[in-house]
Amino acid sequence: MKQRTKGIIKYYLLPVLLCSGIAFALGATPWVQRLDNVPLDLITQYRVRYQKPADSRVVIIGIDDSSIEDNAYGRWPWDRQIHGRFMESISHGKPAALVWDILFPEKSADFKSDLIIQAGAHKLQKRVIFGAYTNDADPRQPEPIPASNLPITNIQGEQKSLPSSAYGVRPITGLQMTGLTAYADTPPGHDGVRRAAPMLQRIDGKVYPSLSLQALMLFGGVAPAEVRVVLGEAIYLEGKSFRRRIPIDHSGYYWINYRFALEGAINAGNVFPYFDITESYYQNFVAKSPLPDLPSVAGKILLVGQISTGLSDNGVTPYGAETPLVLVHANVIDNVLNEDYVHHVSSWKVLIVTLVIGFTGLILLTKQSLKKKAFFALGVPLVYIPIVSVCWTFWSFQLPLIWPLAGFGSLQVFMIVRQLVNEQRAAQRIKGMFGTYVSPELVSRMINSGQSPELGGHQEDITAYFSDIQGFSGFSEKLPPDQLVVLMNEYLSACTNIIQAEGGTLDKYIGDAVVAMFGAPIPLPDHAFRACVASQRVHLKLLELRENWKSEGERWPEIVHEMQSRIGLNSGSVIVGNMGSNTRFNYTMMGDNVNLAARMESGAKSWGVYSMCAEATKLACEEHGGDRVVFRALGRIVVKGRSTAVPIFEIVGLKENITAETIEGLRLFEQGLALHYQRDWAGALALFQQSAALEVNQPGVTPGVSSNPSLVYIGLVQYYQLNPPPADWSGEYVMTVK
Repeated sequence: MKQRTKGIIKYYLLPVLLCSGIAFALGATPWVQRLDNVPLDLITQYRVRYQKPADSRVVIIGIDDSSIEDNAYGRWPWDRQIHGRFMESISHGKPAALVWDILFPEKSADFKSDLIIQAGAHKLQKRVIFGAYTNDADPRQPEPIPASNLPITNIQGEQKSLPSSAYGVRPITGLQMTGLTAYADTPPGHDGVRRAAPMLQRIDGKVYPSLSLQALMLFGGVAPAEVRVVLGEAIYLEGKSFRRRIPIDHSGYYWINYRFALEGAINAGNVFPYFDITESYYQNFVAKSPLPDLPSVAGKILLVGQISTGLSDNGVTPYGAETPLVLVHANVIDNVLNEDYVHHVSSWKVLIVTLVIGFTGLILLTKQSLKKKAFFALGVPLVYIPIVSVCWTFWSFQLPLIWPLAGFGSLQVFMIVRQLVNEQRAAQRIKGMFGTYVSPELVSRMINSGQSPELGGHQEDITAYFSDIQGFSGFSEKLPPDQLVVLMNEYLSACTNIIQAEGGTLDKYIGDAVVAMFGAPIPLPDHAFRACVASQRVHLKLLELRENWKSEGERWPEIVHEMQSRIGLNSGSVIVGNMGSNTRFNYTMMGDNVNLAARMESGAKSWGVYSMCAEATKLACEEHGGDRVVFRALGRIVVKGRSTAVPIFEIVGLKENITAETIEGLRLFEQGLALHYQRDWAGALALFQQSAALEVNQPGVTPGVSSNPSLVYIGLVQYYQLNPPPADWSGEYVMTVK
C-alpha cells in the first residue's frame, strides 16, 4: 500500500469511521431513541401552526367542559338515555360513521335506558361502531362475538407478533347487535408516549380491526374480506371505491403522523361540543324547530370521545401529557384519508451522508484555520437541525437527530484538538523562521491562515486602496506640530482600524495618505467588495470625527471641522511581497493596477467626488456584494500615463444609507450621461441641471465642496456645445493631471 493511501486512511478515513460508527451503534439503543424523540415532539408541537386544517370528513363530538356543566347534561357519566337522544338526533344528519371512543361494557340499572340507546343505534342503520378494549384477566363476556363483527383473515406474516389478549371487553350484547364493535386500545410506547397505534388486535386466535381501521372500513365500504394484511409492510384496503395502503410494522402498529391537534381542530370546525350538537339536531329534526346554520355531518366520520381535562380518557402523546385519546384515533383516520404517512428515513442512508460530510470536511479543513473548523463544526448542525425540522414539518420525513450530531460533533472535537496541536507546532516554527524580519502582525496572520509567507514578490489579484486628506497643506499651516500629530494619529487610527476590520492590510502611511491592499498577504475572494465597504465606512467615521471635533469648541480650527478624505480604488493583478534592500524591506505592492488606483484617488478631485474606482473594482464588488454598494458611472477617462480609456465610477455609498432623493438624482444623471454620449447636448444639459439640484455635495453648502459630478458635466456639455468633439470621439475624457 502506498504511503499516501496509508496517510489518508490513518488521518482521515479511520477517525470518520470510528466517530460516526460508534454514534450509529448508540443510535440503535432505546435510551438514545428516547432522547431522539424529545426534539421530535417539540417540532411536532411547533409544526401544528403550519399545518393545513384537519380533514373536514373527520369530526370529533367532544364531551367537553361545557357539556358536563349543570346547565347542560351535568356530571359524567350520563344516563344512556342522553346517548340515545344523541344517536336518534344525529341519525338525521346521515353521517358516514359514528364511532364511540366510549365503552358500554355493563348493563345499566335502568333497563329502559339500554333500550333507548339501542333504539338510537338502530336508527343509524349499521353506521355505528362501539368501542371495546382488551383484557387478559376478566372474561366478563364469554358469549361469542356477533356475526356482524367479522375478523380479518387475509393476513401474511407471523400473527403471533400481533398484540393479543385472552379476552375482549365489548359493549353490551344489544349494542353489538345494532352496530359494529372495534378495539380502542392505544397503549403507550416504551417511553410512555403514544407514538404508534395498533391497527389489528388478536383475540381468541382471530384478528379484528382497531377502532380507527374499522371506522375507515365503514367509511369506505370495505368489507373484512376486502382487507389484505402484509405484516411488516402494509394493510391494504381494496374496496371498490376506496383503496388505501396503510404502512405497518411486523406487529401491526401504525406510526402516527400527529397533525390533528385539539386547539387547531376546534378553530377549524372539526370539533363540536356533545351537548351543542345533540340539542341542535334534536331541536331541528325531532322537535321540528328548524335552526339556522346547523353544522353538517353528512358523509363524515364522527368520533365521540372525552375531551374535558377533568375526565379520565387522557394520555401522553407528542402534544403533551393530558391529550384526549380520541385525538389518537382522529389523527390515524386523518392520515389514512389523506395518505399522509410518516416517512422513516433509513439510518443507513443518514450514516452514509454523515461519513461523506465528515470525510470531506476532514480533508478540506485539515489545513484551514481553527476559526474555519469551528465554523464548520457549528455550521453543519445549524444546517442539519433546520433540515430535520423542515422535513418533518412539511413532508413528514423523520430523520434521526441525536446520533448524527453526536458522531459529527465527536469528529469535530477530534479534528479541532488535532489542529490545535499542529498549529502550536507550526506557530513555533514560523515565529522561529520569520519573527526577526517580518512584522508581528503579518506573522500572526500567517500563523492563523496556516500558510507560510513567501519572501520576494509574487503575482496576486487584489484591490489597491489609496486615500488622501483634501487640502492637507492648509492643516499644516493652521495647526502647531503637536496638535497636528494628535489629529493625524486619531484620523489614521480610525482609517486603519476600519481597513483591518474589513480584512485589508496596511501597506504604508505617506504623510496624511493611507496606502492599503485587500487580498494579500491572505487571499480574499471578495477583496473588491471589502475595499468598497471600507471606503464608505471611512467616510462615515470621518463624519463622526468631524462632529466630535466640533463639539470640542475652539480646540480645533474650522478647517478641521471640514476635513474630507478622497479615496481611490482599483482591482487587478499586481506584484506583492517583501520588497526593498537585503537589510531593510517592506511588504508592499507594485504594478500598473496599483498606479491606476493612485490615479483614481487623485482624479476624484476633478470629478467632485470623494470615492472613485475603476470598472474592475465595480464589477468584482457586485459579484460578491450584490447591490449593497451603490455606484455611479462617471464616464471613460484616459489617465495620465495611459493611452486607452478606462471606465470610472463614483462609490456613492452603501445601499442602506442612500436616500430616495439621491437615487432619483443618480437616475437623472445616468440618463444625462447617455444623452451626453449621443451628443444630445441640450437634452444632457437639462438632465444634468436637474440632477445637480439633488446632489449630496453642494458647493457653498457642504463644507469643503467646490463641485460635484453634475456640475462637472454641465461644464463639459456647455464646452462641447461650443467646441464639438471630433467625429471619432467615443465619450472619453483625457486627464491632464495625475
